[in-house]
Amino acid sequence: MDVGLLKAFLEVYRAKHFGRAANNLFISQSAISARIKQLEEELGSRLFTRDRNNIDLTSAGKKFLIHAENMLNTWNRARQEIAIPEGINHLLSIAALPSIWDIFLDDWLSWFHKSNSTIALHADVMQSDSLIRNLLDGVIDLGFVFDPPKTPQLRVKELMPVQLIMVSSEKNLSAADAVRENYIFVDWGTSFSIIHARHYPEMSAPMLRAGVGRVALGFLNNCGGTAYMPEAMIRDQLNKSLFKVKDAPVIQKEVYAVYSKTSNKRETIEESLMWFDLN
Repeated sequence: MDVGLLKAFLEVYRAKHFGRAANNLFISQSAISARIKQLEEELGSRLFTRDRNNIDLTSAGKKFLIHAENMLNTWNRARQEIAIPEGINHLLSIAALPSIWDIFLDDWLSWFHKSNSTIALHADVMQSDSLIRNLLDGVIDLGFVFDPPKTPQLRVKELMPVQLIMVSSEKNLSAADAVRENYIFVDWGTSFSIIHARHYPEMSAPMLRAGVGRVALGFLNNCGGTAYMPEAMIRDQLNKSLFKVKDAPVIQKEVYAVYSKTSNKRETIEESLMWFDLN
């Protein structure tokens, strides 16, 4: 299939407008319309509803969306693998939740590159569902998540635990008072949310819900408040700008590495994970 057709389809889906999609791809509107028409003819189904300025996917378009993303990702991955320069053995593609990068993966990535200069690296940020799907489709080689998938095709390795502590911009604050006002709830995964709810069943609505630790920390520093943060991430600020809420329980969060059991890069992947045993 023509990759240009896939790019046109995905850009129209994202832009919800043929003209904007054409501008984003640096082609004419008539050209992008022709590509969508050709794709629909090849698939034998309409992919978009066209109601004036309201462009949306049909049921067939919704089904095709996942396949289009996977095919384009696979194509890009093939180009990267083939374009590896002389002296580089292969490419290792890595993805993780954004907050896991913030906690310790930056250090791990630097260590791995210095230890394996003949391996090219591709690092990305993904949410859990996309990460697992891309692992299963072979688009990425190694993923890092908080909640381990129960998928038989994937191998799961538990890494170092993360200590989440409640910290506040105010001194001498109790946990009960902290969750009552100016509280920032950070989504550290399903198991964290369950434990958190058990400890704080009467929690008021938070002033901010953040899906990324870095966002929560920036807000905490700029606007004040209280939040559960990884101790390693805020260690330099403890007893300076942030203060531990002493009666709040520490919540331990495990991080898991996930990769395909049939990966032809398994030896490299397992070698890369040795860093976590040493730290």
